[in-house]
Amino acid sequence: MEGGYGQTPPVSAPATPGTPGGPLFTSLRIDSLSYSDRKSMPRCKCLPVDAPSLGAPHSCFTDFPAPDISLTRKLGAEFVGTFILIFAATAGPIVNEKYSGSESLIGNAACAGLAVMIIILSTGHISGAHLNPSLTIAFAALRHFPWAQVPAYILAQVSASICASFALKGIFHPYMSGGVTVPSVSTGQAFALEFLITFNLLFVVTAVATDTRAVHVNIQVGELAGIAVGATVMLNILVAGPSSGASMNPVRTLGPAVAAGNYTVIWVYLLAPTLGALAGAAVYTLVKLRGVEGEQPREVRSFRR
Repeated sequence: MEGGYGQTPPVSAPATPGTPGGPLFTSLRIDSLSYSDRKSMPRCKCLPVDAPSLGAPHSCFTDFPAPDISLTRKLGAEFVGTFILIFAATAGPIVNEKYSGSESLIGNAACAGLAVMIIILSTGHISGAHLNPSLTIAFAALRHFPWAQVPAYILAQVSASICASFALKGIFHPYMSGGVTVPSVSTGQAFALEFLITFNLLFVVTAVATDTRAVHVNIQVGELAGIAVGATVMLNILVAGPSSGASMNPVRTLGPAVAAGNYTVIWVYLLAPTLGALAGAAVYTLVKLRGVEGEQPREVRSFRR
Protein backbone atom coordinates (compact mmCIF):
# COMPACT_ATOMS: atom_id res chain seq x y z
CA MET A 1 0.00 0.00 0.00
CA GLU A 2 1.43 3.39 -1.02
CA GLY A 3 0.76 7.00 -0.13
CA GLY A 4 3.03 7.57 2.86
CA TYR A 5 1.90 4.61 4.91
CA GLY A 6 4.70 2.27 3.83
CA GLN A 7 4.34 -1.30 2.76
CA THR A 8 2.49 -3.86 4.81
CA PRO A 9 4.65 -6.97 5.39
CA PRO A 10 3.26 -10.37 4.43
CA VAL A 11 1.08 -12.27 6.89
CA SER A 12 2.73 -15.03 8.88
CA ALA A 13 1.86 -18.47 7.55
CA PRO A 14 -0.27 -20.71 9.79
CA ALA A 15 0.28 -24.43 10.08
CA THR A 16 0.00 -26.52 6.96
CA PRO A 17 -3.46 -27.92 6.16
CA GLY A 18 -3.83 -31.54 7.10
CA THR A 19 -2.43 -31.26 10.60
CA PRO A 20 -4.43 -33.11 13.24
CA GLY A 21 -7.60 -31.15 13.78
CA GLY A 22 -7.01 -28.95 10.74
CA PRO A 23 -8.52 -29.00 7.24
CA LEU A 24 -6.91 -30.46 4.15
CA PHE A 25 -7.77 -27.36 2.15
CA THR A 26 -7.93 -23.96 3.78
CA SER A 27 -8.57 -20.36 2.82
CA LEU A 28 -5.27 -19.33 4.41
CA ARG A 29 -1.76 -19.64 3.08
CA ILE A 30 -0.07 -22.97 3.66
CA ASP A 31 3.51 -24.16 4.03
CA SER A 32 5.36 -27.32 3.14
CA LEU A 33 6.85 -28.31 6.49
CA SER A 34 6.56 -31.85 7.74
CA TYR A 35 4.06 -32.78 10.44
CA SER A 36 6.77 -33.12 13.08
CA ASP A 37 8.12 -29.65 12.24
CA ARG A 38 4.68 -28.09 12.33
CA LYS A 39 3.90 -29.32 15.85
CA SER A 40 6.38 -26.90 17.38
CA MET A 41 5.50 -23.88 15.23
CA PRO A 42 4.02 -20.92 17.13
CA ARG A 43 0.43 -20.17 16.25
CA CYS A 44 -0.12 -16.89 14.40
CA LYS A 45 -1.99 -14.64 16.80
CA CYS A 46 -2.09 -11.32 15.02
CA LEU A 47 -1.48 -9.48 11.79
CA PRO A 48 1.66 -7.27 11.98
CA VAL A 49 1.08 -3.63 11.16
CA ASP A 50 4.55 -2.20 11.48
CA ALA A 51 7.57 -4.48 11.54
CA PRO A 52 10.49 -2.48 10.09
CA SER A 53 13.07 -5.21 10.53
CA LEU A 54 13.31 -8.90 11.24
CA GLY A 55 12.70 -9.61 14.89
CA ALA A 56 11.44 -6.11 15.66
CA PRO A 57 8.32 -5.85 17.83
CA HIS A 58 5.07 -5.14 16.10
CA SER A 59 1.57 -4.13 17.03
CA CYS A 60 -1.69 -5.86 16.19
CA PHE A 61 -4.93 -4.37 15.02
CA THR A 62 -6.83 -7.62 15.40
CA ASP A 63 -6.43 -11.05 16.95
CA PHE A 64 -7.38 -14.10 14.94
CA PRO A 65 -8.99 -16.81 17.09
CA ALA A 66 -7.39 -20.21 16.71
CA PRO A 67 -9.61 -22.52 14.68
CA ASP A 68 -11.42 -24.95 16.94
CA ILE A 69 -13.60 -27.16 14.79
CA SER A 70 -15.15 -30.09 16.61
CA LEU A 71 -14.95 -33.57 15.14
CA THR A 72 -18.75 -33.62 14.97
CA ARG A 73 -18.77 -30.59 12.67
CA LYS A 74 -16.04 -32.10 10.52
CA LEU A 75 -17.95 -35.36 10.16
CA GLY A 76 -21.15 -33.49 9.36
CA ALA A 77 -19.41 -31.52 6.61
CA GLU A 78 -17.74 -34.68 5.33
CA PHE A 79 -21.09 -36.52 5.22
CA VAL A 80 -22.83 -33.70 3.33
CA GLY A 81 -19.92 -33.25 0.94
CA THR A 82 -19.67 -36.95 0.14
CA PHE A 83 -23.44 -37.16 -0.28
CA ILE A 84 -23.37 -34.35 -2.85
CA LEU A 85 -20.43 -35.90 -4.69
CA ILE A 86 -21.91 -39.40 -4.92
CA PHE A 87 -25.34 -38.06 -5.86
CA ALA A 88 -23.93 -35.90 -8.68
CA ALA A 89 -21.27 -38.31 -9.94
CA THR A 90 -23.70 -41.24 -9.99
CA ALA A 91 -26.70 -39.32 -11.32
CA GLY A 92 -24.83 -38.39 -14.51
CA PRO A 93 -24.41 -41.98 -15.77
CA ILE A 94 -27.94 -42.88 -14.61
CA VAL A 95 -29.47 -40.00 -16.56
CA ASN A 96 -27.25 -40.94 -19.50
CA GLU A 97 -28.69 -44.46 -19.46
CA LYS A 98 -32.28 -43.37 -18.93
CA TYR A 99 -32.29 -40.82 -21.73
CA SER A 100 -30.18 -42.75 -24.25
CA GLY A 101 -26.86 -40.99 -24.04
CA SER A 102 -28.08 -37.45 -23.39
CA GLU A 103 -25.29 -36.72 -20.91
CA SER A 104 -22.38 -38.21 -22.90
CA LEU A 105 -18.93 -38.92 -21.46
CA ILE A 106 -18.14 -35.22 -21.19
CA GLY A 107 -21.32 -34.63 -19.21
CA ASN A 108 -20.48 -37.46 -16.82
CA ALA A 109 -16.99 -36.06 -16.31
CA ALA A 110 -18.39 -32.59 -15.68
CA CYS A 111 -20.88 -33.88 -13.10
CA ALA A 112 -18.12 -35.41 -10.99
CA GLY A 113 -15.48 -32.74 -11.54
CA LEU A 114 -17.77 -29.80 -10.84
CA ALA A 115 -19.15 -31.54 -7.75
CA VAL A 116 -15.64 -32.01 -6.36
CA MET A 117 -14.78 -28.39 -7.07
CA ILE A 118 -17.82 -26.86 -5.36
CA ILE A 119 -17.51 -29.17 -2.35
CA ILE A 120 -13.86 -28.24 -1.79
CA LEU A 121 -14.77 -24.57 -2.03
CA SER A 122 -17.73 -24.90 0.34
CA THR A 123 -16.59 -27.42 2.98
CA GLY A 124 -12.82 -27.63 2.59
CA HIS A 125 -12.25 -25.18 5.43
CA ILE A 126 -14.36 -27.30 7.78
CA SER A 127 -13.53 -30.97 7.18
CA GLY A 128 -10.82 -30.78 4.53
CA ALA A 129 -13.25 -32.20 1.93
CA HIS A 130 -11.61 -35.61 1.74
CA LEU A 131 -14.73 -37.29 0.26
CA ASN A 132 -12.66 -40.41 -0.36
CA PRO A 133 -11.43 -43.11 2.06
CA SER A 134 -8.36 -43.67 -0.11
CA LEU A 135 -7.37 -40.03 0.26
CA THR A 136 -7.96 -40.11 4.00
CA ILE A 137 -5.79 -43.22 4.40
CA ALA A 138 -3.02 -41.81 2.18
CA PHE A 139 -2.84 -38.54 4.08
CA ALA A 140 -2.83 -40.35 7.41
CA ALA A 141 -0.02 -42.61 6.19
CA LEU A 142 2.04 -39.56 5.22
CA ARG A 143 1.30 -37.78 8.53
CA HIS A 144 -0.90 -35.08 7.05
CA PHE A 145 -3.96 -36.33 8.95
CA PRO A 146 -4.39 -38.00 12.36
CA TRP A 147 -5.00 -41.76 12.33
CA ALA A 148 -7.37 -41.37 15.27
CA GLN A 149 -9.91 -39.62 13.02
CA VAL A 150 -9.61 -41.99 10.05
CA PRO A 151 -12.32 -44.51 11.13
CA ALA A 152 -14.84 -41.73 11.80
CA TYR A 153 -14.13 -40.07 8.45
CA ILE A 154 -14.47 -43.34 6.55
CA LEU A 155 -17.72 -44.13 8.36
CA ALA A 156 -19.12 -40.72 7.38
CA GLN A 157 -18.04 -41.22 3.76
CA VAL A 158 -19.47 -44.75 3.47
CA SER A 159 -22.77 -43.85 5.09
CA ALA A 160 -23.15 -40.76 2.89
CA SER A 161 -22.45 -42.83 -0.22
CA ILE A 162 -25.09 -45.40 0.69
CA CYS A 163 -27.66 -42.72 1.53
CA ALA A 164 -27.04 -40.88 -1.74
CA SER A 165 -27.26 -44.11 -3.72
CA PHE A 166 -30.59 -45.14 -2.21
CA ALA A 167 -31.90 -41.62 -2.82
CA LEU A 168 -30.96 -42.03 -6.48
CA LYS A 169 -32.55 -45.46 -6.55
CA GLY A 170 -35.80 -44.03 -5.24
CA ILE A 171 -35.75 -41.28 -7.87
CA PHE A 172 -34.51 -43.13 -10.95
CA HIS A 173 -35.60 -46.73 -10.37
CA PRO A 174 -35.16 -49.00 -12.35
CA TYR A 175 -32.14 -47.29 -13.94
CA MET A 176 -29.81 -47.56 -10.94
CA SER A 177 -27.54 -50.00 -12.78
CA GLY A 178 -26.25 -47.15 -14.92
CA GLY A 179 -24.53 -45.62 -11.91
CA VAL A 180 -22.61 -48.75 -10.89
CA THR A 181 -18.94 -48.83 -11.88
CA VAL A 182 -18.50 -52.11 -13.75
CA PRO A 183 -15.45 -52.60 -16.01
CA SER A 184 -15.83 -53.17 -19.75
CA VAL A 185 -12.24 -54.41 -19.89
CA SER A 186 -10.45 -57.27 -18.15
CA THR A 187 -10.05 -57.26 -14.39
CA GLY A 188 -6.31 -56.63 -14.69
CA GLN A 189 -6.82 -53.69 -17.03
CA ALA A 190 -9.48 -52.20 -14.76
CA PHE A 191 -7.16 -52.56 -11.76
CA ALA A 192 -4.32 -50.83 -13.62
CA LEU A 193 -6.57 -47.99 -14.77
CA GLU A 194 -8.01 -47.36 -11.33
CA PHE A 195 -4.55 -47.44 -9.79
CA LEU A 196 -3.13 -44.97 -12.31
CA ILE A 197 -5.96 -42.45 -12.33
CA THR A 198 -6.07 -42.41 -8.52
CA PHE A 199 -2.30 -41.95 -8.56
CA ASN A 200 -2.85 -38.88 -10.77
CA LEU A 201 -5.54 -37.55 -8.46
CA LEU A 202 -3.53 -37.86 -5.23
CA PHE A 203 -0.39 -36.50 -6.85
CA VAL A 204 -2.33 -33.31 -7.61
CA VAL A 205 -4.18 -33.23 -4.27
CA THR A 206 -0.94 -33.63 -2.32
CA ALA A 207 0.63 -30.81 -4.32
CA VAL A 208 -2.13 -28.26 -3.82
CA ALA A 209 -2.82 -29.26 -0.21
CA THR A 210 0.70 -29.46 1.23
CA ASP A 211 3.04 -27.33 -0.91
CA THR A 212 2.85 -23.55 -1.36
CA ARG A 213 4.98 -23.69 -4.49
CA ALA A 214 2.27 -25.67 -6.26
CA VAL A 215 -0.35 -22.93 -6.02
CA HIS A 216 1.45 -19.66 -5.09
CA VAL A 217 -1.50 -18.31 -3.12
CA ASN A 218 -1.56 -16.26 0.06
CA ILE A 219 -5.22 -16.00 0.96
CA GLN A 220 -7.62 -17.99 -1.21
CA VAL A 221 -5.71 -21.21 -1.80
CA GLY A 222 -8.98 -23.16 -1.68
CA GLU A 223 -10.04 -21.62 -4.98
CA LEU A 224 -7.09 -23.03 -6.90
CA ALA A 225 -7.23 -26.32 -5.01
CA GLY A 226 -10.86 -26.83 -5.97
CA ILE A 227 -10.22 -26.05 -9.63
CA ALA A 228 -7.09 -28.22 -9.84
CA VAL A 229 -8.65 -31.25 -8.15
CA GLY A 230 -11.96 -30.93 -10.03
CA ALA A 231 -10.11 -30.69 -13.35
CA THR A 232 -8.07 -33.79 -12.49
CA VAL A 233 -11.26 -35.74 -11.77
CA MET A 234 -12.73 -34.66 -15.10
CA LEU A 235 -9.56 -35.63 -16.96
CA ASN A 236 -9.46 -39.06 -15.32
CA ILE A 237 -13.08 -39.77 -16.22
CA LEU A 238 -12.49 -38.75 -19.83
CA VAL A 239 -9.54 -41.16 -19.94
CA ALA A 240 -10.89 -44.16 -18.02
CA GLY A 241 -14.65 -43.68 -17.82
CA PRO A 242 -15.61 -45.96 -20.72
CA SER A 243 -13.21 -48.70 -19.55
CA SER A 244 -13.38 -48.98 -15.76
CA GLY A 245 -15.96 -46.35 -14.83
CA ALA A 246 -13.20 -44.12 -13.40
CA SER A 247 -14.19 -44.57 -9.77
CA MET A 248 -11.01 -43.28 -8.06
CA ASN A 249 -12.95 -43.62 -4.83
CA PRO A 250 -14.08 -46.77 -2.98
CA VAL A 251 -17.34 -45.15 -1.84
CA ARG A 252 -18.15 -44.05 -5.41
CA THR A 253 -18.42 -47.76 -6.16
CA LEU A 254 -19.60 -49.16 -2.83
CA GLY A 255 -22.78 -47.10 -2.37
CA PRO A 256 -24.24 -47.69 -5.85
CA ALA A 257 -23.22 -51.36 -5.66
CA VAL A 258 -25.18 -51.79 -2.41
CA ALA A 259 -28.22 -49.95 -3.79
CA ALA A 260 -28.21 -51.91 -7.06
CA GLY A 261 -27.11 -55.25 -5.58
CA ASN A 262 -24.28 -55.48 -8.13
CA TYR A 263 -20.89 -56.34 -6.63
CA THR A 264 -19.02 -57.28 -9.81
CA VAL A 265 -15.25 -57.29 -9.06
CA ILE A 266 -15.89 -54.74 -6.33
CA TRP A 267 -12.55 -55.60 -4.76
CA VAL A 268 -10.82 -53.85 -7.67
CA TYR A 269 -12.53 -50.57 -6.79
CA LEU A 270 -11.72 -50.93 -3.09
CA LEU A 271 -8.05 -51.93 -3.41
CA ALA A 272 -6.71 -50.23 -6.56
CA PRO A 273 -7.71 -46.66 -5.61
CA THR A 274 -6.24 -47.07 -2.14
CA LEU A 275 -2.91 -48.32 -3.48
CA GLY A 276 -2.89 -45.63 -6.16
CA ALA A 277 -3.62 -42.94 -3.58
CA LEU A 278 -0.76 -44.07 -1.35
CA ALA A 279 1.60 -44.15 -4.34
CA GLY A 280 0.55 -40.76 -5.71
CA ALA A 281 0.82 -38.98 -2.37
CA ALA A 282 4.17 -40.64 -1.60
CA VAL A 283 5.68 -39.80 -5.00
CA TYR A 284 4.78 -36.12 -4.73
CA THR A 285 6.23 -36.05 -1.22
CA LEU A 286 9.48 -37.48 -2.59
CA VAL A 287 9.82 -35.02 -5.48
CA LYS A 288 8.60 -31.95 -3.59
CA LEU A 289 11.11 -29.09 -3.43
CA ARG A 290 12.64 -28.55 -0.02
CA GLY A 291 14.05 -25.45 1.63
CA VAL A 292 16.12 -23.31 -0.73
CA GLU A 293 15.95 -25.77 -3.63
CA GLY A 294 13.06 -23.92 -5.19
CA GLU A 295 11.86 -20.39 -5.62
CA GLN A 296 10.31 -18.80 -2.58
CA PRO A 297 6.50 -18.74 -2.66
CA ARG A 298 5.27 -15.66 -4.48
CA GLU A 299 2.47 -13.38 -3.46
CA VAL A 300 -0.43 -13.90 -5.85
CA ARG A 301 -3.83 -12.28 -5.77
CA SER A 302 -6.88 -14.48 -5.48
CA PHE A 303 -9.52 -14.62 -8.19
CA ARG A 304 -11.68 -12.21 -6.20
CA ARG A 305 -9.08 -9.41 -6.18
